[in-house]
Amino acid sequence: MGEPGKHRILMVSDFFYPNFGGVENHIYYLSQCLIKEGHKVVVMTHAYQNRSGVRYMTNGLKVYYVPWKPFLMQNTLPTFFGTLPITRTILIRENISLVHGHQAFSTLCHEALMHARTMGYKVVFTDHSLYGFADVGSIHMNKVLQFTLADVTQAICVSHTSKENTVLRSGLRPEKVYVIPNAVDTAMFKPAPERLNRDEIVIVVLSRLVYRKGADLLVEVIPEVCRLHPNVRFIVGGDGPKRVRLEEMREKHSLQDRVDMLGAVPHAKVRSVLITGHIFLNSSLTEAFCIAILEAASCGLLTVSTRVGGVPEVLPDDMVVLAAPDPTTMVHAITRAIHMLPRIDPQDMHNRMKKLYSWPDVARRTEIVYNRALKCSNPPLLDRLSRYLTCGTWAGKIFCIVMIVDFLLWRLLQLWQGPSKDVKW
Repeated sequence: MGEPGKHRILMVSDFFYPNFGGVENHIYYLSQCLIKEGHKVVVMTHAYQNRSGVRYMTNGLKVYYVPWKPFLMQNTLPTFFGTLPITRTILIRENISLVHGHQAFSTLCHEALMHARTMGYKVVFTDHSLYGFADVGSIHMNKVLQFTLADVTQAICVSHTSKENTVLRSGLRPEKVYVIPNAVDTAMFKPAPERLNRDEIVIVVLSRLVYRKGADLLVEVIPEVCRLHPNVRFIVGGDGPKRVRLEEMREKHSLQDRVDMLGAVPHAKVRSVLITGHIFLNSSLTEAFCIAILEAASCGLLTVSTRVGGVPEVLPDDMVVLAAPDPTTMVHAITRAIHMLPRIDPQDMHNRMKKLYSWPDVARRTEIVYNRALKCSNPPLLDRLSRYLTCGTWAGKIFCIVMIVDFLLWRLLQLWQGPSKDVKW
């Protein structure tokens, strides 16, 4: 057993290192801060190329790269019950007290939370995304989320907009959902040692070049900004299916000398790109929070962003210019930002970000959620099944069958491998 008041946490998600993104960074930095507070943290994710088995990261963070191969967008193939034996093994071997799943789109997260509840563990879920309600993909995803959250102990969202979205999609009671924002490693993201000359204004874009990130908006915005402001140059970092459209735009308008296409930028080099610019441009069409904005502000860049999702909650008004996600409004917002630049002090902005967002603060607030989750009682199986029945006329019955089968398989594993270290109901 660990020290009194200290937890043994299993973080689960399909998204983790060596990938880099908002979810991956959140899990890593949160885990590091929890370890420094004396908690034991273990991460469970799927194998990445030749990275399989058990690996150790900074401060002894133990990572299980389960030998499941991703099949779509870094997600593992749904198996429902295939991950039960290995999940049970990790929970028992590491003497886990609480399971924390991340990201609604992660198959591994949903399955691990299901198995953990079957075995009597308290579970916490963090949602990092916003989803709609009308398209086929969102309807399917929302039903899966409703299934997972029907029996979740506590939930966390990264913004108030994200909380409202999650509550509406899942039917979860609002009092069970906490808002804990992301943070930024301000020690890593520092402004340039010397202030940049403003004779040439550099606008930086760092994003996956996909539809959801507003790559199509960039195709229309960049040529117009270059036409209105001859002293503006763009640096575009990132890769994706929409990169071809941006390169075609650059050729069509002869902007090769004013639009630099960097391709994919490793996370370790993000700061070196950011500090070459004056303005950071985010054109996302949907965003629960957007850590990239925090990284840019910490480096002293003024942000221009679409007014979507949780973005308006992220920065104070004097650090960001918000615009509707349409080309004309965004061009006007960039013009306004260019006029604001003389009033921007990068070092002052960095110092303010230190106070506004820190991972130790995120860890402390998350620890409070853990404490509340562990105080919750474990309802009997029949009470849990009644929760699933409320998920829909047919879906509720299917969910109940899935949970009954999972419970029976767990009991068979107990008979085969021994129940001595399993959680007792």
